[in-house]
Amino acid sequence: MEWTDISITVPRRYADTAEAVATMVANGGIYIEDYADLEQQAWEIAHVDLIEQELLDKPRDVVIVHMYLAPDENPAEVLPLFRQRLDDAGVEYTLNTEGVEQEDWQNAWKQYYHAMDIGRRLAIVPGWEEYDTDRTVITMDPGMAFGTGTHETTSLCLETLDELVQGGERMLDIGTGSGILAIAALKLGAKEAEGVDIDPMCVRTAGENARRNGVAERLTVLVGDLSDKASGVYDIITANIVAAAILSLAPAVPALMAPGAKFIASGIIDERRDEVLDGLKAAGLRPVQVKEKRGWVCIICEKE
Repeated sequence: MEWTDISITVPRRYADTAEAVATMVANGGIYIEDYADLEQQAWEIAHVDLIEQELLDKPRDVVIVHMYLAPDENPAEVLPLFRQRLDDAGVEYTLNTEGVEQEDWQNAWKQYYHAMDIGRRLAIVPGWEEYDTDRTVITMDPGMAFGTGTHETTSLCLETLDELVQGGERMLDIGTGSGILAIAALKLGAKEAEGVDIDPMCVRTAGENARRNGVAERLTVLVGDLSDKASGVYDIITANIVAAAILSLAPAVPALMAPGAKFIASGIIDERRDEVLDGLKAAGLRPVQVKEKRGWVCIICEKE
């Protein structure tokens, strides 16, 4: 079923106006291409930073608003109205139209996500892709909850879990997001895991991902923060969040660590590496390993 994609390219200063005009005119979907802060948005939306070069090469000084017309709508009737409203608003623009299959524009983003091997044992595979492997597979699609495995901070944590999980561990994932770290630990052999996040959407998504990966019975996901949701002690604790949050929660971590436990702190930009190391030490945590990858840092600690 072919729809019509009307794309309007405008300088960034006209982006809001073009979007408003498209919203008033369109009966179908609207899709906005804005790559000005691509890296930051990819991190915030899907925890992705290993971005395809094709995306990195997109222009950063313009915004493209796509307006989709259903097959029963006549572009010849819509285009004059669209042009008139843009002209009346004083917008500088170029306008193009092309036919597009509905399933193509709904799923085009999938081309940027593929199966990937992590560490010695793991593979992260999107649900739409077949992947023949002997590795432990985690099925994970990009979504609004943080964590698909492609961002350096997540991959650093996954690689560390691959090294540490031997079987039978109790694990706590602080700021669980998509639940990928807890799911990985369970699929690698951990006995049980708890995921805590302040965002109800993340908790819901983590639960859905756990069911999808067959570990829901061993993963408890809770809305809240570390202070009121953690229970007992754990063999592995992960916190793939941000430096400020790690520094804030660090004093409470040692009391949650079982003998020989490891605390994995990630989501730390390299500029704050030393600050976080000092904060962890002051909280009674002894860094035993520091890993770095493309400007991001992961710190593995034991209890003093």
